[in-house]
Amino acid sequence: MPSFATDVPALLLRLDPNPYHHGTLGAARSLGRAGVEVHALVGSRIGAAGRTRFLHRVHAAGPAAAAGPGGAPTDAELEDALLEASEAIGRPAVLVPLDDRGAIGAARLAPRLAGRYLLPAVAPLLPARLADKAELSAVCARAEVAHPPTVLPRSAREAARAAAELGLPAVAKWSRPWLLPPGLRSTALVRSPDEAARLYERTAEAGSALLLQRRLPDAPGADWFFHGYAAEGGRFLIGGAGRKERSWPPRTGLTAVGTWLPCPAVEEAAARLAAALDYRGILDLDFRLDPVTGVHHLVDFNPRPGAQFRLFTDGAGLDVVRAQHLHLTGRPVPAPRGGPGRGFVVENYALLSALLSPRARGHAPAAPRGPVERAWFAADDPLPFAAMAAGWLGRCLARGAHPAALRERLRTGSARAAPGHAASAARPATAGPAHPAPGSEGPQHTEPTPHTERRNPCTTS
Repeated sequence: MPSFATDVPALLLRLDPNPYHHGTLGAARSLGRAGVEVHALVGSRIGAAGRTRFLHRVHAAGPAAAAGPGGAPTDAELEDALLEASEAIGRPAVLVPLDDRGAIGAARLAPRLAGRYLLPAVAPLLPARLADKAELSAVCARAEVAHPPTVLPRSAREAARAAAELGLPAVAKWSRPWLLPPGLRSTALVRSPDEAARLYERTAEAGSALLLQRRLPDAPGADWFFHGYAAEGGRFLIGGAGRKERSWPPRTGLTAVGTWLPCPAVEEAAARLAAALDYRGILDLDFRLDPVTGVHHLVDFNPRPGAQFRLFTDGAGLDVVRAQHLHLTGRPVPAPRGGPGRGFVVENYALLSALLSPRARGHAPAAPRGPVERAWFAADDPLPFAAMAAGWLGRCLARGAHPAALRERLRTGSARAAPGHAASAARPATAGPAHPAPGSEGPQHTEPTPHTERRNPCTTS
C-alpha cells in the first residue's frame, strides 16, 4: 500500500438524502483502512453507511445546506456548514464531494475554503457545466467525443414533435437532476409524443430543462463507464473502464453488478475529454455502445466519484479516492498495478435486478475473472450490511413491495430506483440558466458529435 499522510484527515461531503448511498461507505472504508481519519458532512441522516467503524465523526450540514425537499442552499450556507465542520476537525482536511450538488458547491467555494480544505485545482464553474446535461453535447463536440442526438424543446408541442422525430421510445432527461423533487426520475423513457408533452409540462416542478435524446439500441453489454483521477492538464493518474452487467432500474439505472474490463475506445474518449477540459479531480463517465456502428457515446458526466468507484482498485489497493488524498497531500501516486477482471456487486440492487429485470435471450452477465468486492458486506466491517439489510427489508414490507407490482411499475416506467432512493434537490444559488427559457421559439437540436473511435473496439462477449 502507498504511504499516506495519515495526519491529514478527510471530509466526505454528501448532500443527497439517499440513506443507501454505498459510495459513501466505500469512501469511508477506503480511506479509513489506509489509516486516514474520516469525517462526513451530510445534509440529512447518513443512513446505513454511518454504522461503519471507519467513520470517525458525522457532521450535520443543517436543513439550510441540505439537498432534498425544501432544501435550497446558497453557497454561503454551504460555506458556513463546511467551515463549522472544519472548526470541529481542527486541522486542514482533504474534501471529497460524493454527489453533484456537493461537487458543484465545493468547486465554486474552493478559493474561500483555502487553508481549511484541500481540493483539486479545477476551474470553479466547470463541475456545474459538466453536471448540467444541457451543456454536455457542446462539451462533447469540442472534445470530439460521440454523444447521442439531443433536443432541448421549448414547448410541450415541440417536445411531442421531437420525441417522434428522434424515434420512440426516446430518452428523457432533466438537465439538472440535483434539483428534482421526489416523484420525478432524472432519466426515463417516453413511449409516445403525448407522454413527452406531459413530461415537459412538469418543467417548473423539475427546476431545469427537459432534454430528449435518441435512444441507442439495447444490447447485451452495451453500458460502460470510466472512473479516473486527473491531475494537471487532465492527465489521469489512475483510471479504468468497466461494463455494467446488471443495473437498477433496468437500462437507465445505476450499476448493480459491474466488471472492470479494458476498453481502448472508452479510455481514449475519457482521456481526450479530460485533456480538452483541463479537468482535475475525480470523474465518473457513462457511455453506451451503439451496436450498429460500434461507437461508444458519452451519455453522462459526473464530476465526482461514482458509487461503484471501488471496482477500480488495483493490486496495491489504490482507487480514485485514495489517489486524490495522496496527490493533494503531496505524496506520490504510484502507477496502477493490475486490477482488470475485478467485479463489484451492490447486494440490494443486484437482487432486485436479478429478480425483476427483463432477461436478454441467450445472455447472462459475465463472471468476473478476478476478485469480487461487495458494496455493503465486508468481514472487517459487518454492521453497515446488517443495517442496510434491515432497513431495506423494512421499507419493502412497509410499502407492500411485491414482484408482480414492481414488474408492472417497471413496465409503465414509474418504478423508483429503490426504497429510499431519491434524487437530490438542492439548487446551486449562483448558477444561471444553462438552457433556453421554456416558451421561447424553436427547439435546439444537437447532431451526433464527431468521434474517432474504431468500430467494435471492445470485447463485449
